[in-house]
Amino acid sequence: MKNRKETRVVNIGPLAIGGTHPIAIQSMTNTDTRNVAATVDQINGLAAAGCEIIRVAVPDEIAANAIAGIRREITIPLVADIHFDYRLALIAMENGVDKLRINPGNIGSEKGIREIVAMANERGIPIRIGVNAGSLEKEILAKNDGQVTPEGMVESAETHIHLLEEAGFDNMVVSMKASDVRFTIESYEQFSEKYDYPLHLGITEAGILRSSAVKSAMGIGYLLLNGLGDTLRVSITGDPLEEIDVARDILRGIGLYEGRRPRVEVISCPTCGRTEIDLIGIAQEIDAQLRFVEKDIKVAVMGCIVNGPGEGKAADIGIAGGKNKAVLFKKGEIIRSIAEDEIIAVLMAEIEKM
Repeated sequence: MKNRKETRVVNIGPLAIGGTHPIAIQSMTNTDTRNVAATVDQINGLAAAGCEIIRVAVPDEIAANAIAGIRREITIPLVADIHFDYRLALIAMENGVDKLRINPGNIGSEKGIREIVAMANERGIPIRIGVNAGSLEKEILAKNDGQVTPEGMVESAETHIHLLEEAGFDNMVVSMKASDVRFTIESYEQFSEKYDYPLHLGITEAGILRSSAVKSAMGIGYLLLNGLGDTLRVSITGDPLEEIDVARDILRGIGLYEGRRPRVEVISCPTCGRTEIDLIGIAQEIDAQLRFVEKDIKVAVMGCIVNGPGEGKAADIGIAGGKNKAVLFKKGEIIRSIAEDEIIAVLMAEIEKM
């Protein structure tokens, strides 16, 4: 792993990113922001799972005013996602939002930008410039025969950065997202050669869970291993809780999750013709039940009673299947046999004791 590029520090409410601060995990709600109760409920569930920054869509004035009620009921920094109407950014800031996600080029007039900057500077509120391959400016596309390029992505970011810098603002975070992994990597690499603004990493429109997990692990993981990135969001079409699970797994897999809340790691075999229990169902249920368990342990769910304890030797505790039963083992040592219909209950009870 390359040494991490040290970027400037940006404070989002009580949380700092950039510099040598830990990589922060983000997500975005899929509730109607105007429904304060539903939005708060989802945010608090995400925070319990390990989300450290949350973003909400602000499509209108009602949503912007809902920020105040949401902010009072949550503990993690709140980001307002705003397009086209600079007045919504002003209302969101008045209502206590901790960060804005805007593109200065589509937010309104120069006067509007200056009003946003004045209030953001006064309140210490950072702004993320979110460059997206699907919405580059027509002028930039025209220079490349209508094609999106990493160079065009960087140019778009520079245009927005200069708008804010000229208005006297430099408290910024930047993202360079595309749905193509290699394209995204090249865009971030080119940008980071020129600027030291903190980077928000992500692969956009990455798809449902499997597709997104693969693309995000490759793209975000590669960038982190090469020293780039200060915060990340895994974009998944589905339950936002899955975004947190995958983000934590990416950070944990490359050794960047130390020092934060512990999480159970579940390892399991892919099954084969020797498997004689419902290993897939058992593994899925155990993984689901362990989602919110804060223990720094490794749990193995193995299909074969012959090789399972040996293959799961590195696990703190685990089971290995037999014919309609399984053996319970700890650190590779067999403890006892369990009937198939008791496997989950027994294993969870043993984990609870640990």
